[in-house]
Amino acid sequence: MSRGTRHTLVLVVLLVLCTSALGAQSGSPFLGRWALTIPGGGAGWLGVVQKDGKLSASILWGGGSVEPVSDIKMESDKLVVTRIHESQQRGTKTTATETITATFDGNNLKLTTVTKRPDGSLTKPADFTGKKIPPLPGKPDLSKVKFGTPVALFDGKNLEAWKLTDPGAKSGWSIENGVLVNKPVQQEGKPHVNYGNLRTVAEFQDFNLKLEVNVTKGENSGVYLRGLYEVQVCDSYGKKLDSHNMGGIYSRITPTENAEKAPGEWQTMDLTLVDRHATVVLNGKKIIDNEPLLGCTGGALWSDEFKPGPIYLQGDHTGVKYRNIILTPVVK
Repeated sequence: MSRGTRHTLVLVVLLVLCTSALGAQSGSPFLGRWALTIPGGGAGWLGVVQKDGKLSASILWGGGSVEPVSDIKMESDKLVVTRIHESQQRGTKTTATETITATFDGNNLKLTTVTKRPDGSLTKPADFTGKKIPPLPGKPDLSKVKFGTPVALFDGKNLEAWKLTDPGAKSGWSIENGVLVNKPVQQEGKPHVNYGNLRTVAEFQDFNLKLEVNVTKGENSGVYLRGLYEVQVCDSYGKKLDSHNMGGIYSRITPTENAEKAPGEWQTMDLTLVDRHATVVLNGKKIIDNEPLLGCTGGALWSDEFKPGPIYLQGDHTGVKYRNIILTPVVK
């Protein structure tokens, strides 16, 4: 090989290496899914993707649904996310603009949020943190998963195995004829009473959970798996398919078919959580089949998807009834 040929090959190799390096750096380091611990300690989530060279994102802020952000952009080494809040006050529509700025703190995110109020004034900056969520594993083979001994979480006699998620809230929960009943009574003309959600004292990792639930017209509750993922419980009989309907993973996974019964009827739920994948069987019909969970849902106790957590039943909305709650843990 001549000296000129060797020189040409070296240049080609260097060019390939430089091109590969530039390609690897073309994606934003902020891409991916982030578990947020928002101001006040609540659970949040941020998902950042890039398509055709443009960034887009969705965010979950405490309660509510996962929503697309209004704007997202890079400013030097910072990610700047804009959220628009719209509300109605005495028939008048108001808009507030929240700006979230993220920088890296090692492998984690350091974030600050400031909101511009409708009158133009700014809130005091609030700091919070974000942690990168590892990639999801492939769908687990549920036929090979080993389950342990079933545990009755509710025996129809007492609530010794349960407690409120917020000890300062009022409890609307009681036992009537062996049924777990929630009655969050509000009195007209009186201040709103903050009723509590009910959680198991024990905490779990992966499991199968079976229960029966009864919602009357307009009622709304939810079953949180490991305190993270809400399986929606509500009167959605006759409505179009939606992730906010009975059996859906709230605002994340839409059931494949309508399987809910009419309000006032007892309904069965068979819920399996394994390796951050969920299966939901409602009234004998599989409506979510081993689908990946991209992050926590609104109302989660925390955003860490790897720590053990409780089963919790939403009780701060309306009345609801539960019975025959049985959990079978996965054993390694």
